[in-house]
Amino acid sequence: MADFYNVGKIVNTQGLRGEVRVISKTDFAEERYKVGNVLFLFQESKNPVKLKIRSHRKHKNFDIVAFEDHPSINDIEKYRDGILKIPATELHDLDDNEFYYHEIIGLEVVEEDGTLVGKIKEILSPGANDVWVVQRQGAKDALIPYIESVVKTIDLEAGKVTVEIPEGLLD
Repeated sequence: MADFYNVGKIVNTQGLRGEVRVISKTDFAEERYKVGNVLFLFQESKNPVKLKIRSHRKHKNFDIVAFEDHPSINDIEKYRDGILKIPATELHDLDDNEFYYHEIIGLEVVEEDGTLVGKIKEILSPGANDVWVVQRQGAKDALIPYIESVVKTIDLEAGKVTVEIPEGLLD
């Protein structure tokens, strides 16, 4: 089966007309949820369901999405907690110094002198810049901001990120 990448999670229904609340995991929400686009719904121990977007709007922190042929809350309640994904063929080419989350998660983080900091286990998007959660050996997770002054190089081939840690960041 082709590789699929997460674009969002259905966390609840919205109203009675077949809309769902989605917490997005994509920087391209407007494009991913465009009317007519196809997403695949993955749920535990079920085959993926192919869904075509009927409507999309933003509401607070959610993307509100409705699917064709699902006009009522009864049609979509079963999709709660499902993960919406796209096939790998729909990934865009990104600009230099832009990466997909799946490319970054799992990379080793090292300081410029080669000292191992840990492995990136998660990416948070709290505001102006992403923050990488780095799992460290025998220490609590480090939060490293994805900014030029800290992240020096990203080498996907070698599976390594080189960072310059400002004093006090890892204390």
